[in-house]
Formats: sequence, structure tokens, C-alpha cells
Amino acid sequence: MATILMVVSAADSLTLADGSSHPTGYWAEEVAVSHRVLREAGVDVDIATPGGARPTADPVSLDERSGASEESAAEFRAYLDSLAGELAKPLALADVTAADYDGVYIPGGHGPMEDLAHDADLGRLLSAFDRDGKVVAALCHGPAGVLSASGASGESRDTGAGFVFSGRRLTVFTDEEERGGGLGEVVPYFVESRLRDLGAVIDSGPAWQPRVVVDGNLITGQNPQSSAETAGAVVEALKERGAA
Repeated sequence: MATILMVVSAADSLTLADGSSHPTGYWAEEVAVSHRVLREAGVDVDIATPGGARPTADPVSLDERSGASEESAAEFRAYLDSLAGELAKPLALADVTAADYDGVYIPGGHGPMEDLAHDADLGRLLSAFDRDGKVVAALCHGPAGVLSASGASGESRDTGAGFVFSGRRLTVFTDEEERGGGLGEVVPYFVESRLRDLGAVIDSGPAWQPRVVVDGNLITGQNPQSSAETAGAVVEALKERGAA
């Protein structure tokens, strides 16, 4: 049976461009739907965060403010309640070994921009997963976590030197979506633009429409609407590799 490491942001706020703090966390739909699809396919899922800290759901993602229907939002909350024990005591990224997993999956919310983008332990794991040809998946703002894979110590994230995923094709919550339905110009950086600057090849689709991009072992989804399809693509990739 395949086992996936789901890396969830432990940040409960995002430092905005003006230095103020905005409440955030992980996006409920992305964790709940992705986890459910993987679990229903028979994939074991371990949840990990920086420091093993308990993650916080973005409050906006828990109700209709997220753009989901009242019924869907209730389903997300109920599923997350079923994961209460796992979310209360996640693994610490520093204690995780890539060899124990068939792949990694990073859901979004604005939280990853605050902590996962700079997490050295995540960078170590992503580099190992990619080197071994294992599945590396990220959804919506989750690709902010990919920024941590900067390569050898001392190489510059700003110039893209040593960025593990330079030249790779991926999708991400777009600058258009950030401006139109995200936090807009107050974000500390736009994830799409940052990845593009580091050499990633952005392959985005229409705003708010499901889109999944597969480039070898790298699987990315553009937005919350892509949650089920992204997790489904991971299941298919695991099957192709004989892991599920």
C-alpha cells in the first residue's frame, strides 16, 4: 500500500506587504478533499507540519465565504473533524525521512507562503523525493512550499540558483486569481511570479477552473477547484509506479 506525506502549513497568520498580520492557515477544501480522495483510493496519508505544530484552518475556508456552498462547507468541516486526532498531533518535518514515503502532497491556503516557503526541512524532503523520482504534488498556494527546494546551501533563492524545480512545468494559484479573489496587492509576494522568476515554467488555465499539470513526477493543481483532480492524478501516478 502506498503512503503519502501530506505537508500542511502550521502558520495561522500571513505577514502582509505592509508588515501587518492577516489571519490564515490551510484551506479546508484542499486538505479535506485531497485527503479523502487519497484515503478512498487505499493510500495511507501521514500529516506533517513544521515543528509538529497543530495546523489551523483558514476561517474563511470553513464556510460560504470560501465560495463553497453551505452543504459543501459543512462536508469539509465534518471531514476535518474526522481527522481531529491526526491534525492535533502531526509529525514534525524535521523527523521525517523521504525513504519512508512514496510521495509528498502540499495543500494550500495562504499559510504555506508564511512558513513552508522557507522551511529547510521541507526543502530537504522535496529534493530527496524529486531525486528519487517519487511523486511531488502541490495544490493552489501549496507550490509556495516548493520554493523551499533551493538546492545547495548558500545558493540564492532570489536568482533561482540551485532551485530544484527550475525548468519544470507546473501550475499554481495565479497572480490573476490572487488579485481577483485572493488577497490582492497586499500579499508579501505572488507565488506564480516568484516561481516564474526562479525558472519554473508556469502552465496556467482560466481563473477558478480546475486544472492539473503533470510533468513527470511533479503534479500541481491550480486552485481549490482542482483539489479532487490533483489528488486523483497522484493516485494514478502511484499506480503507474506500482506503489498503489
